[in-house]
Amino acid sequence: MDERNRTMIVVFMLCVIADMLAEGHTLHVCATCHANAICDDKSDGSGKVCNCKYGFVGNGRTFCQDKDECQLGASKICGKHTTCHNTYGSYYCTCLAGYSPSNNMAVFIPNDGTHCLDIDECRIAGSCGDGGQCRNLEGSFDCSCQLGYQVHNGTEPFHPYRDKASCRVVDCGQPASVEDTVLLSVTGTTYSSVAMFGCDEGFVWSSGDNSSVCGADGLWRGPTMVCEGGCVLDYFLAWCSDFLQSMLVAWQPQIDAKCGPIPFLANSEVVWHNRSVVIHRCVDGYHSWRGSNVSVCRNSGLWQKATLRCIEIKPPINHLFVLNEKCLHWKAEKYEEDTEVYMVTYIGSRDYQRSFRDKGKRFLSSMGDQLELCLNLLPVTNYSMSVTAVSARFTATITTNTSLPVPPAPIIYYREFETPVPTLRLRRSPNTLDPISWYQVFVLPVEGIVVFDCPSPDPSSKIKSSTEYITAQIDVRHVGTVMNFTVGDGLYYGGFFNAPLESGRNYYIILRAVSQWKTALKSSCVLWAKVRGTSYVLKVSSLSAAASVGLVALVILGGYSFTWFFKKT
Repeated sequence: MDERNRTMIVVFMLCVIADMLAEGHTLHVCATCHANAICDDKSDGSGKVCNCKYGFVGNGRTFCQDKDECQLGASKICGKHTTCHNTYGSYYCTCLAGYSPSNNMAVFIPNDGTHCLDIDECRIAGSCGDGGQCRNLEGSFDCSCQLGYQVHNGTEPFHPYRDKASCRVVDCGQPASVEDTVLLSVTGTTYSSVAMFGCDEGFVWSSGDNSSVCGADGLWRGPTMVCEGGCVLDYFLAWCSDFLQSMLVAWQPQIDAKCGPIPFLANSEVVWHNRSVVIHRCVDGYHSWRGSNVSVCRNSGLWQKATLRCIEIKPPINHLFVLNEKCLHWKAEKYEEDTEVYMVTYIGSRDYQRSFRDKGKRFLSSMGDQLELCLNLLPVTNYSMSVTAVSARFTATITTNTSLPVPPAPIIYYREFETPVPTLRLRRSPNTLDPISWYQVFVLPVEGIVVFDCPSPDPSSKIKSSTEYITAQIDVRHVGTVMNFTVGDGLYYGGFFNAPLESGRNYYIILRAVSQWKTALKSSCVLWAKVRGTSYVLKVSSLSAAASVGLVALVILGGYSFTWFFKKT
């Protein structure tokens, strides 16, 4: 009887253990998976197998080491003009200096077609400094000096940061004195300044120009005037007397001539005439341009008609307007094919920044009649601009307002986490002048190919996607130089609930900077962090199941041992 009972107990124990081992085999395999592996179904359906997670390589059980995706080369992994950054279990890409990502996200993974584009540094105000003219290059830029400025500490073209060169205003110094002349006035010593001279006492101006102009090379041009002694004046008066007498003699035979009606000149009127001589002048709104204003009746009975031309008086600067919020365009009204120098000045102010002022001065020398000058105007600024034709001494003015640009990408510390409550960090310059209004934090569950549309909606609008959502909105006034933000802390930020993240799921965290000016909204985005799901729960469950099997076996063995001992005694 003892042997029979003993045999039955052993058989029962073996059956129970075999059955439990058969059912718990799957849990046993999954419990042995590496921390960086997941438990998957075998392709033939025969059971489970441990596979390393994406971004890791190994056998899935004893080791899963990080896969360095960047070792293939940045251009193959991230595209042209990029740098590849390997992380534990993943990687991310950034653009080289002089380039920016096409989706405006400073850190990206190019699974949605993101690539790096050349940055037009010339769109940034002041890239070349005061008086500099910017030229964009592939991945860089260089500078040259505008008319009225000279290169300091270098040659053209130059890079202001690499070459430490800059543009400085041309200064001719005080104008030099000319023999037998005195300086009457001077408007300054910089480019296009004008100095006026007169003859010294006891001398008379006989020929030449009495003005001197500061040139672009830093040298004064002129004057060419010639001053001669007083005796010349007596000679000149005598010459004039002889000339008038000879003219009267020449006209005397023509007094009785019959030449018919007085000649007609377009846009002119007669100010004096007799039977043989007519003096013309231009009517109001027109001015004389070349030619004689006297018509004379000849012995032949025909008028020697005056050659005077009367041209409509127009402003030297006409049709002034602003093109694309940065370029001044105007038409020059000139009567000679000569070069005119234009001085352009501008001053900008901001409604929301009372202490802000942006001032500048540019010079343009041209013989053309259609002129354009592009300026480095700052965004969201009210500008008053004037264009002066130096020779004609005429000034035209115009005002314009620049619009809201896309804000710069936020400066963040990209990280990857395996916790559902990650704390992220944002750094912001306290002196930034961009009109950023608020920051928005987006949560994107990682499901296949992830595509995120950055353009900013109204803060009150809803996200159309059923998976991504705004977890927080933070007013920029509450952001100092550094901000720490914990995703999933269960609090409200700007009316948005910061919901806890689900364990075991992967997420992308996107930070969006939004600028608002009146009714305009612009935004830029950056990938802030990646939150990875963990198999911790699965592992704990597997270990618990294995422990339960062991406990049952221990109880059965204990019962058998107790029965055997009782029977024995």
